[in-house]
Amino acid sequence: MRKNVGTIDAMIRIVIGLAGLAWVTARIVRKPQNISPIMWAVLFAMKVAEGIVRYCPMLAVLQIDTRIDSYNPGKKPYRIARYARNRS
Repeated sequence: MRKNVGTIDAMIRIVIGLAGLAWVTARIVRKPQNISPIMWAVLFAMKVAEGIVRYCPMLAVLQIDTRIDSYNPGKKPYRIARYARNRS
């Protein structure tokens, strides 16, 4: 599994995921009979995991790489790897 999430992107995912998990925990404590906060908890936990592992399956499907390659410092982040360009 090749990393496709940059450092800044990973930090943003972890912070948003942890904030979301805190929000969901408060919602579950107030209304434990609801099912929807559990689904939100799974989604926010996935964001935290993506930030830690630095791999996002959606970015892999879209062939987007948000990390800056240390071997190629001139490469710009947030660039689609295989973008068909019209050269006419």
